[in-house]
Amino acid sequence: MPTLTAAWASVDYLAAGDFWCTLEDRRPGLLPRRDALLFFTALGRLAVGGDDPANQAALLTVLGRAYRHFDLLPHATTIGDALLATVARHAHPLWTPQLTVVANPAVRRATDAVRRAAGRAGDGRAWWHVQVIGHDRPSPDIAILTVRPWRRLPFQPGQAVPVCTPRRPGHWRWLSPANAPRADGTVELHVRAVPGGTVSHELVHRVRPGELLWLGPPGDAGLRLDPARADDLLLVAGGTGLAPLRALVEQVTAAPDGRRVTLVVGARTFTDLYDAIALDKLQCAHDWLTIVPAFSADPCAEPAERGDALTIALRHYEPGQEIYLCGPPTMLAAGRSRLLALGIPAARIHVAGSFAR
Repeated sequence: MPTLTAAWASVDYLAAGDFWCTLEDRRPGLLPRRDALLFFTALGRLAVGGDDPANQAALLTVLGRAYRHFDLLPHATTIGDALLATVARHAHPLWTPQLTVVANPAVRRATDAVRRAAGRAGDGRAWWHVQVIGHDRPSPDIAILTVRPWRRLPFQPGQAVPVCTPRRPGHWRWLSPANAPRADGTVELHVRAVPGGTVSHELVHRVRPGELLWLGPPGDAGLRLDPARADDLLLVAGGTGLAPLRALVEQVTAAPDGRRVTLVVGARTFTDLYDAIALDKLQCAHDWLTIVPAFSADPCAEPAERGDALTIALRHYEPGQEIYLCGPPTMLAAGRSRLLALGIPAARIHVAGSFAR
């Protein structure tokens, strides 16, 4: 008996054109042809399942906005049927008679999930086409990408956006912009290639300037500044968790409000401090900003800089500060409970959502 996972793996992405034609025959004008690949691969990937919760959330964010933007909810069943018909035509011929029966429940579940996501989605575009205009490799497994959207991306510092490369359509990963909105509209993304990371591996090792990427709608990562407050900040970053916290520093830079900011940047060794030049420029330009490195495995570090990022940060904590944490899962898992145990009010602790790293 065939499975939807096996059938989907055998389908070439060129089938997206067939999907669009099938949909056009059944309900003309529902979806622009230029968006067929994005839509087909995202919906198919969601139906297949198997993604971790963060990647599934990215798919639902993109698809929920797409269904709302293109007014597809009244036609959700037709779209699901078109997906099934396309996969059945392009899968192994011996599977075709049984595939619809096996795959139908999975497609129905995916359709229901998208309906719920569309109910939560805001208005606006479902995705933005962006061009890579800069690709730096400060370390073997980290890349700093600068991208220019064809239309301005409406994001706020501390948010995260789903990212997809045409090299692996259907696979989306959350990344947080490392900058506040710029006059030229460009966005800087920091990404580490992680084991088994389909998107991160492509972005770090294969994507080059001139290529196109897709960005989905920005989402809340639990790290945005409260516009009604101007408390001092203690920002604690681990690895590429630095990105959204550097964006917060840039937000304060754009509209100074008298607050002082301490940014603790964790790395294993000095050579792992991948964004050192940009951080030095920020600190030299602003007397309200203090940047403190924290090295967990560098015997040459100064004694005050030896330790994990949160331990070093607590040496700089002062009552009344708002604390923001972003970094590896192990750091975040223990961070909130550790801070609460020290009597720091929960309302002053802001920990990144699991997708924003």
